Amino acid sequence: MAAPRLTELEDEAWQGFLYTHDRLWKGIEAGLDPLNVSMAEYSVLALLGRAGRQGMRMSDLAKQRLMSTGGFTRLADRLERRGLIARNQAVEDKRGFVAVLTPKGRTLLRKAWSQQHADLRRLFFDRLDDDDLHHLVRIWARLRPDEDPQSR
Repeated sequence: MAAPRLTELEDEAWQGFLYTHDRLWKGIEAGLDPLNVSMAEYSVLALLGRAGRQGMRMSDLAKQRLMSTGGFTRLADRLERRGLIARNQAVEDKRGFVAVLTPKGRTLLRKAWSQQHADLRRLFFDRLDDDDLHHLVRIWARLRPDEDPQSR
């Protein structure tokens, strides 16, 4: 029995995605390295930065990071030990916790955002035109888990 294989076009598209993902990831990671911030840490700090001063529930952060609760708790522990986030009991239900950026976390995030912006320009956006970006936006929307492939 032969194993299923991708077509040549499918393989080229898939390999291109993997190569581009790795190249972008490594380039952005290298830019964050002098700030002593991992990509996982940065993504949490960035989510909290977008959430504003009210912060986000820990469970929502874990879900958006596609992490298990335990794995996310360990990551949050590291960020808290470094003084970048604080965890407060949720006002609504007293069972959950809300993570917020500390002043030190906001300062680090501003530096990381500035670095990431420069890296994204150099590695990604400066190489694409608006048509390319519109195509990517459409493609990413079609690949969302909640998108019904039959509705195309």
